[in-house]
Amino acid sequence: MGTNSHSLFSFPFAITIFIIFFSTFSLTEANSTLGFSVDLIHRDSQSSPFYNSSLTHFERVSNALRRSQSRVHYFSVACMSSEQASSEVIAIGGVYVMNITLGTPPFNILAIADTGSDLIWTQCMPCTDCYKQTAPLFNPKSSSTYKDVPCGSSECQDFPRSSCSDNDTCEYSVLYGDRSHSHGVLATETLSLGSINVPGIVFGCGFDNGGTFSGDGSGIVGLGGGPVSLISQMNSSIDGKFSYCLVPMSSQNSKSSQMHFGDNAIVSGLEVVSTPIISKSPSTFYSLTLEGITIGRQKVQLNSDSSSSPNAFGNIIIDSGTTLTYLRSDFYDRFEAAVKTTVKLQPASDPLQMLNLCYRVGDNFAFPIITVHFTGADVKLNPINAFVKTSNDVACLAFAPANTIAIFGNLAQMNFLVGYDLIKRTVSFKPTEC
Repeated sequence: MGTNSHSLFSFPFAITIFIIFFSTFSLTEANSTLGFSVDLIHRDSQSSPFYNSSLTHFERVSNALRRSQSRVHYFSVACMSSEQASSEVIAIGGVYVMNITLGTPPFNILAIADTGSDLIWTQCMPCTDCYKQTAPLFNPKSSSTYKDVPCGSSECQDFPRSSCSDNDTCEYSVLYGDRSHSHGVLATETLSLGSINVPGIVFGCGFDNGGTFSGDGSGIVGLGGGPVSLISQMNSSIDGKFSYCLVPMSSQNSKSSQMHFGDNAIVSGLEVVSTPIISKSPSTFYSLTLEGITIGRQKVQLNSDSSSSPNAFGNIIIDSGTTLTYLRSDFYDRFEAAVKTTVKLQPASDPLQMLNLCYRVGDNFAFPIITVHFTGADVKLNPINAFVKTSNDVACLAFAPANTIAIFGNLAQMNFLVGYDLIKRTVSFKPTEC
């Protein structure tokens, strides 16, 4: 049985990240594919503006797991039917926050950056009914590059819940899984990421917004696969490529994670494995095909007669904002049984009462390698990817069952360079000390 000894004190936990962009390029100046990178700062890092010094390490673990449970529930709602998926944008809890600027002159915006939704929007003046935010609201009248989107335009038609106002401008509505909402007008504007200037970006200027949004933020930046997301709107300039490398968080590790775009996002080398992105509805989500999982030397294959079988292409979503990895319940039960027969440690109960399979551990111990088999890509997970410590002496399997959807979460992606190529329609994995 293959094993890998690793201390769980270096295991990652909560996954909301503060994004700082840096570059010396401009979309308005580049003559070829743009390449730039960003720093990703962990939400619970002391350098994060959202750091709460009153929380203990394991309270942060608990909060991350609860956010993960909420996110998988609302992803499930989105995928139940195409009608529901078009009327609800499923993302809660603030996966990332992103510093951007809108307008000319540039106006600073701090917005949730969400891989599970598409629309970019911010609260705008005059606000009919807005949640209270700390920063000033964006005033479109103060920008020389702001333009309302007309009703008959393709930009208006690309958004599934648009309507026409009395003055022929395009209005949008989004309803999030936790019943939060935003309503306003679609417009085009210059968006800047550090020194990167992106002219003509379609975004929502919200004048009726409410729900569970934090006053520290002022909107959402959608990074999904739909036509109005930031990734899709920048697609030609970044050649359809973006990637990220998530650092396992610990009190001894203050290194920032990285996110890359365009030329900087190319994933290459001998250890790279790639799997197809499967086109499915809703187009927001990046769907892959899971064929099975090996724990040690024991392979658990998806049943051919299962709804989550390899014949059901695109049976798992990859998401950088979901903490755990979720498997369809029927497959999860067989996978958990295989883990139980392979791991030779003392079983324990989860002190947080949130995870199913846990073990009594010390500072150093060995867990077997878990290999996730995607179509054409075997991704070998180390203990930091597959187990999470929920108390000083208990570590739990970082997988959970779900009734309607499977999600490859971000704990499983730590210390991998994960690259998305939307031209070739592939996701690539390269083991990397991020």
